[in-house]
Amino acid sequence: MTYCHCSDCRRLTGAPVAAFAAFALQQVQFTPSKGPRKSVTKGVDRWFCAGCGSQLAATYGYLPGQIYIPLGIIDQAATLQPQGHSHTDSALPWFHIDDTLPRDQGSARVRLQDAGPTS
Repeated sequence: MTYCHCSDCRRLTGAPVAAFAAFALQQVQFTPSKGPRKSVTKGVDRWFCAGCGSQLAATYGYLPGQIYIPLGIIDQAATLQPQGHSHTDSALPWFHIDDTLPRDQGSARVRLQDAGPTS
C-alpha cells in the first residue's frame, strides 16, 4: 500500500493524497466488470464504476502484472500496512507527512517493483 501525492491522483480522488494497494493482476476480479477504461496519463489505464463513476483500479505499463486499487473501495483496508509515499516532490506545501515511511520524490516504481504485489 502506498500514498501518492501526484497531481493526477489528487485530482482523481479529490483529496490531498491518494492511497492505493497493489495486487497481482490475476488475483483480482470485478463483478460484473471493471467498467469503462480511460487513459488520461500516458502508460496508465484507469477503470471506473459504470454506475457511480468511482475509480475501481489502475494499471501502470511500467509495473506489469500489478493492479492498484484505491483503499476506499477495499473492505479489508484496515489490514493493509502502508509501505511508503510516492511523488512527495508534488505534495501540497501545507500537507505534513508525519511518519517514517520511505519517501520517493517521483514515482515509487523501483520500490514497488522490488516489493511486488500484495498476495
